[in-house]
Amino acid sequence: MPETRRLLSRIGTSDPERLEDYRRTGGYGALAMTVERGAEWVLPELDASGLWGRGGAAFPTGRKWRAVAGTPGRRRVVCNADESEPGTFNNRVLMEGDPFAVIEAMTIAGLTVGSEDGLIYVRGEYALAAERLQHAITQAERAGLLGSDVAGSGRTFRISVFRGAGAYICGEETALFNSVEGRRGEPRNKPPFPTQVGLFGDPTLINNVETLCNVPMILTEGAASFRRYGTDRSAGTKLFCVTGHVERPGVYEVPFGIPLGELLALAGGVWRGRRLQAVLCGGAAGTFLGPDRLGLPLTIEDLAVVGGTLGSGAVIVLDETARLWDVVLRVARFFQEESCGQCVPCRVGTQRQFEIVARLAAGRARGDDAALLREIGAAMTDASICGLGQTAAGAVLSALALEGGASA
Repeated sequence: MPETRRLLSRIGTSDPERLEDYRRTGGYGALAMTVERGAEWVLPELDASGLWGRGGAAFPTGRKWRAVAGTPGRRRVVCNADESEPGTFNNRVLMEGDPFAVIEAMTIAGLTVGSEDGLIYVRGEYALAAERLQHAITQAERAGLLGSDVAGSGRTFRISVFRGAGAYICGEETALFNSVEGRRGEPRNKPPFPTQVGLFGDPTLINNVETLCNVPMILTEGAASFRRYGTDRSAGTKLFCVTGHVERPGVYEVPFGIPLGELLALAGGVWRGRRLQAVLCGGAAGTFLGPDRLGLPLTIEDLAVVGGTLGSGAVIVLDETARLWDVVLRVARFFQEESCGQCVPCRVGTQRQFEIVARLAAGRARGDDAALLREIGAAMTDASICGLGQTAAGAVLSALALEGGASA
């Protein structure tokens, strides 16, 4: 199956710093349709498209937009561009290569849910992405596509860029809000949910970059066209970041449902003719899949059957020469360092998990280490406040299953 370039159609073919190039390829057509037809047209189209959040949680996008639109008070729109999941850089490619698409999508969101305030929270390390987004905002304002009279609608919508400081936890939406508000980046208890009480206490719509960039395409082509790709449950295309031991690492756009093996083939397969050992699907918060899973369709529903997750689209390939438990040790150390420490299950669990994995990687496994890892993993998954702790054991426990026990 060849790559299906829809979200990536402008990458490398138009100048990301020129508004004229974006408009020449159909850009801002969706905003014009939104101004003309209103929220009562946008929301049903999003519902019918089956679009769900591409950041890992897979929440229906239309339902989230409706929840904010139906909540009284001042409303806000936030783009979560704090892309910190190891092995993931699809949002970076979109922000650097097609920044006007992000701005148009946020503007559509603002008009649809009744917000005048938009904010893009960009990972601190993404200097070029932040620069190009700010440049796109400035050009859109000069063209009357942002500001006090958006596209002649009489409506106000403005966007600002906020730079993060490299904290993985701030990719969690409520920790992101705390960061913007000048507080410690720690997750909040839910409920209330962001659609009710979000940034500065206001109802807030928050989506990641890839999710938002699907919206203009859905509105201009129609929900039925969007659903021609993918499966009934996992509609559309997905950006996968294929890295590790492959011939051509990079971002690949394919319809949901493509088998894992076909995605790896697009990246040239395992490099140097070596044998595949495992694939870490979903980044550090994901799960290891063995060579027997190459036929697995990449969808939410199929990954769930095997206890896996698509996450934000990271696919990290390990060949036969890799030491699996050295990789697992790096994952365990990552979560131990990135835990914000607010809740005990995550603060203590990630530390204990790291200590046990260190023994396994060093070949000093104890008889009860496997059982302890499973117990710690269950406690973190069930009792942690946010997704960091809830997914911190995924890669570790799947590596145990792949190895058939506790030995490294």
